[in-house]
Amino acid sequence: MKIAFYGSSLLSSYWNGAATYYRGMLCELARRGYSITFYEPDAFDRQKHRDIEPPEWAEVKVYPATEEAMRAVVAEAAKADVVVKASGVGVFDNELLEGVVAASRPDAIRIFWDVDAPATLAELREGPDHLLRRTLPALDFVLTYGGGPPVIEAYEGFGARRCIPIYNALDPSTHHPVPTDERFKADLSFLGNRLPDREARVEQFFLEPAARLPGRRFLIGGNGWETKGMPSNVSHIGHVYTRDHNAFNTSPLAVLNIARDSMATTGYSPATRVFEAAGAGACLITDAWVGLELFLKEGEEVLVARDGKDVAAHVEALTPERAKAIGDAARRRIIAEHTYARRGAEVDTILREAASQRRERSVA
Repeated sequence: MKIAFYGSSLLSSYWNGAATYYRGMLCELARRGYSITFYEPDAFDRQKHRDIEPPEWAEVKVYPATEEAMRAVVAEAAKADVVVKASGVGVFDNELLEGVVAASRPDAIRIFWDVDAPATLAELREGPDHLLRRTLPALDFVLTYGGGPPVIEAYEGFGARRCIPIYNALDPSTHHPVPTDERFKADLSFLGNRLPDREARVEQFFLEPAARLPGRRFLIGGNGWETKGMPSNVSHIGHVYTRDHNAFNTSPLAVLNIARDSMATTGYSPATRVFEAAGAGACLITDAWVGLELFLKEGEEVLVARDGKDVAAHVEALTPERAKAIGDAARRRIIAEHTYARRGAEVDTILREAASQRRERSVA
């Protein structure tokens, strides 16, 4: 089957946390025989900060961020058996959604793939006339990369035919243990862009512990932190390219995951960073959120903090030996249960069943 996928960027993770997810999912679907074309706009300087060149497993069409170019790529939806509009493209999101639904063939499978369901659902609640809300009945599926029961119930309550979480996962071929790197040595490291619904939690779970432990070294990577006041024992290293994520995760004593406000409230929303860190065998400390136990076991495969005081206590008590034991246990669990090979199998089953039902209806 041919898939036309309209998303933010496959080639760049610059201000684009979904890149790892897209790569893992689509690479696996390509292995299963799907022919994939990924359409991404040339926007937000992402093409200047590519992490990868166009891969052999997908055709990538980068189009100018203009209305004319957008309409040209929308027309290509007519060639596909599966048409996917992802959330958060960043330019012409409504026009893309409306356009690909209209352009797709009647027998095509239409999907909205939400990589930030809490934020999207908040928009739907605030806007009764929201385009997506009006479009849901015309879509075959809403797939989300997190959210669990609360997101399923909300989407189906808004009129989605089926909402299915396809969680983040690990590609062991890209995220794995590597030797430590002096650039990333620290007692605790955090990687994430500065966003309005994350900043207060970064202050609580990262900067407050750093202030409590002036003798320890803290490292923060990601965009937007240049103007943020921080304790003197915190180093900011800016954007960390995907090629350096393994070293970033293996070099410190522990790595911190901080969910954004909306995802922490919704639960069942493990970030890509969780799986990247576990894949590298890092000792992960995470803020608490509902559904964590579906992915990692507290105290054995992950350390959980309810506030900044907990984070500081974990760092103080952690030895290199215990950190290694936790990281190794997390890696074993994630490789056994949460790889993109498994997620790809889920999506493959969904698509093939839907295609089979279409064929049966056309014959009848």
